[in-house]
Amino acid sequence: MSTRVVIITGASDGIGAELARQLAQEGASKVCLVLAARSKDKLEQVAQQCRTHGSKVLVRPTDVGQEADCRALIAETIAQFGRIDTLVNNAGMSAHAQLSEVTDMAWYEQLMRINLWGSAWCTHAALPYLQVTQGRIVAVSSLAGLVGVPGRTAYSATKFAMTGFFEALRVEMAPHGVSVTIAYPGVVATEIRYRGFNAHGQAAGKSGLDESGAMSIEECARLIRVGMARRERDIVMSAKGKLSRWMKLLAPRLVDKLAMAALKREVRPH
Repeated sequence: MSTRVVIITGASDGIGAELARQLAQEGASKVCLVLAARSKDKLEQVAQQCRTHGSKVLVRPTDVGQEADCRALIAETIAQFGRIDTLVNNAGMSAHAQLSEVTDMAWYEQLMRINLWGSAWCTHAALPYLQVTQGRIVAVSSLAGLVGVPGRTAYSATKFAMTGFFEALRVEMAPHGVSVTIAYPGVVATEIRYRGFNAHGQAAGKSGLDESGAMSIEECARLIRVGMARRERDIVMSAKGKLSRWMKLLAPRLVDKLAMAALKREVRPH
């Protein structure tokens, strides 16, 4: 097997960091990882963990909310390794606020820049190189990108947008042999919801979701790793998520109730 070059955005912690570790452990010297996120120090820690398995690692501090950073990430990857086999668009930010509580929607726009535009900019820049290798594109969306969740108007909007973007791109890329896999994690045991925006555009410091039964980071990363290796179309990770996808067509009001039940009681609309 030839050496594969894999870019992972949002790789400083959570799902992205764990995916990097699993790929390094699985591929050892056969995988070159490009780790991107805003925190260089955290990226270096993850990089060192990956290097212990023999993987080559390039650390690239990147703010995906800035187009220039996204394009520089791809350019530096090509300068260092000369190819791209897989792009994992994992970087993202969470948010929880009812629309009626929001006074300034500027952070809605910022969230869209991070979650949608960051993925779009990175993908656009990487596309010519992925076509050469007949590579893989992975988009980490969310169950909130399949079913609207109350209190998540901003977040669901960004994830629905991601879903539409990458579903359309999948069809465009099929003749070129480039696969597009969309992952839809549910509630995963990460800190993303605590750092996400509240109604005032500040770090929430808490989660509005019922965290009981949250999937482990390790299992989520494993499902993404296996799914992208198989070039799967979609990775819907939980039985509730798979059910909701079909029930949305058959019994949409029931899905609304399930979405409401996913929230902690104290933050439910009333």
